[in-house]
Amino acid sequence: MNNLFKDFRQDLPAGLVVFLVALPLCLGISLASGAPLFSGIIAGIIGGIAVASVSGSPLSVSGPAAGLTTIVITAISDLGFDIFLLSVVIAGFLQILLGVLKAGIMSYYFPSGVIKGMLAAIGLTLIFKQIPHALGYDKDNEGDFSFFQVDGANTFSEILNALNSLHPGAVASAIISLGILILWERPYFKQYSFFKLIPGALMVVVFGVLTNLLYGKFVPEIALEKDHLVMLPTASGINEFMGLFTLPDFSAILNYKVWTTAVTIALVASIESLLSIEAVDKLDPYKRNTPTNLELKAQGIGNVLSGLIGGLPLTAVIVRSSANVNAGAKTRLSAIFHGILLLLSVIALPKILNLIPLSCLAAILLVTGYKLAKISLFKSMYKLGWEQFIPFLSTILAILFSDLLKGILVGLVVSVFFILRNNYSRVYNIFRKKGENGEPILVLELTEDLSFINKGSVLLSLDKIPENAKVIIDGSKNHFIDLDIVEILNDFKNTARLKNIDLTLIKIPEFKGNTTH
Repeated sequence: MNNLFKDFRQDLPAGLVVFLVALPLCLGISLASGAPLFSGIIAGIIGGIAVASVSGSPLSVSGPAAGLTTIVITAISDLGFDIFLLSVVIAGFLQILLGVLKAGIMSYYFPSGVIKGMLAAIGLTLIFKQIPHALGYDKDNEGDFSFFQVDGANTFSEILNALNSLHPGAVASAIISLGILILWERPYFKQYSFFKLIPGALMVVVFGVLTNLLYGKFVPEIALEKDHLVMLPTASGINEFMGLFTLPDFSAILNYKVWTTAVTIALVASIESLLSIEAVDKLDPYKRNTPTNLELKAQGIGNVLSGLIGGLPLTAVIVRSSANVNAGAKTRLSAIFHGILLLLSVIALPKILNLIPLSCLAAILLVTGYKLAKISLFKSMYKLGWEQFIPFLSTILAILFSDLLKGILVGLVVSVFFILRNNYSRVYNIFRKKGENGEPILVLELTEDLSFINKGSVLLSLDKIPENAKVIIDGSKNHFIDLDIVEILNDFKNTARLKNIDLTLIKIPEFKGNTTH
């Protein structure tokens, strides 16, 4: 426990920044999901306090995820909210089971280019989605990250609409907020203790609230109204506050739709969490590795608790996590503190927090987005060559124009294409030597492991062997050889006879199946 608080000077300010980022996103995702506003806050509280306490990730932050909104809104419409909560609870238990079965190993198979593409795409999505809020156009919910929005617009048309509906008060607040955040990061200011201890995001929020109050008193025509401010649910007493929680309807436990929804949530939430964990580990300046099986269990515990008290399903979320990293967090205390702040905000501070302009929070997210999608990242990926850059770029474009999981799938498919292409075009360990009589001998030396993925390269190598050659195919160093490869090598015996090739096979097993040749 002492270790948890050893970096509190960095973690507490970072937790405050994450809280400011998470608050409008929790509310926005609730709206986008067709769920009660408070359900998103519950998921944020559970993700911050419970999941972070169990998780082995030092920097990841969990909460309601935009990637689940389509699943959630469909399930709520079909089942009703209280039955839907039962699906969330079951999904949590399924995730715990996945962790026990060590399914977290799947995270090790996401290519680096795809993960970096995901980070850049999230950054660009944040920038594009926050521009309207920075301009005072708040028609779309904060949590709607889809290209095609629920209101019929899309990401780019929303920016055009915002440019045609500028709100002077919001624009001024956003510009000054961006200036504060940029200056706060300058080395000159960082040498002073005040700028180290007080997060720039907090100053932005304080500035935004005070400025809007002054607008209302002296320049009311540009003051930001309720629609342009945070809208946190308020309760007048303990009974009304307790009424914000909802229990799942356990009587629907045998409804097959409940289980179908639960399985879908468990799989999607697990994949998105593992992707986010992989990405956060890459952002971690200390390059720590998160135990993925423990993460699945932590996410499962979080979803069980969230569903039991009326919260949305949650995942590890890259937006909040990257804000956590950028704010200088060192341990999971920052995520826990952000969850505590979310809890305190709905108990004691809803009226004060409802004075925060969305344009100021948009400025914080714009800076977060820029840090994820810096031009230097694109340059570094381009220098690695097309085989890395094209999957990276494909992932970005697919995420921007669809959603996170579809974009990752596209990136994986493109990456696999390049892997197969490289395996096909590469000739494995072919060299020439002289025989006892000085005649040239072509030797094809098999690598340690050959799977079906190597079929293309083996076929290409064999096709290049000329007629009348003396050839040795040596499997002495091979530890594993797929039956597909064995069949190809055994079939080559017939080809060798037709081409008058003197063929010798060393430690190549016989293929005992029926050949189609």
